[in-house]
Amino acid sequence: MISWIRLALAVLFLALVTLCLLPFQLVALRFDWSLRRRLPRLWHKAACLAVGIHVRVHGALEESRPLLLVSNHVAWQDILVLGAIADVVYIAKSEVRAWPVFGILARLQATIFVVREEKRKAGDQVNEIGRRLADGEVVVLFPEGTTSDGNRLLEIKSSLFGAAASAVPHAPGGVVHIQPVSIAYTGVHGMAMGRFHRPIAAWPGDIALAPHLIGIMREGAVDVDVDFGERLDYGGDSNRKVVSRQIETRIRAMLSARLRGR
Repeated sequence: MISWIRLALAVLFLALVTLCLLPFQLVALRFDWSLRRRLPRLWHKAACLAVGIHVRVHGALEESRPLLLVSNHVAWQDILVLGAIADVVYIAKSEVRAWPVFGILARLQATIFVVREEKRKAGDQVNEIGRRLADGEVVVLFPEGTTSDGNRLLEIKSSLFGAAASAVPHAPGGVVHIQPVSIAYTGVHGMAMGRFHRPIAAWPGDIALAPHLIGIMREGAVDVDVDFGERLDYGGDSNRKVVSRQIETRIRAMLSARLRGR
């Protein structure tokens, strides 16, 4: 009973925060004010508080722009976690646009939606990502293409780094900065979350969203560690596959170390 009461209070709190911020975000989106980038961060901070996610940050967000953050992807909470740390926009599959609640929130944050199956649209989508990067927005890419079980990094798709290449001609100095990020769910109710308990936080693709969302909110105390790694510079002569492998190696090392408690 207590967990359900807590869940109801969390939903009510988040609804009130959303109603307070919504009018300002709509106006900011309409006139393309810089405020549209900052308000989502306040919402994500409130969401982490409501859900019970405690975020610990290691390292720092790169200050240079254009900046592409490349991160492993464990669950829907990753959006809240990174969004609470920095003013970011996400790249998401087009299906998310139609999701209840989440789709609306994604559109309010000016998420970049991509249709992965339609190659004829790939060029336009990559150019849109490149334009947003060149405009100074911090774009988050989850290159695994899906969520994992939280215990490992899946193979990343180098084709998604085409966004960085498309932004290079428009970037100051002809360079796009790419920063690897590791997200590790490490504790629940103050106790270490081992390999077999990590499904509490992880959301692999074959699990329905609603039950997992309710489960996380009922737990109400999940610890997550976010590591920011050293940036790589992507220029006109960079090799996409080489850079993607370097990024993959750095994310895997940070994630493994954090899961081992180092």
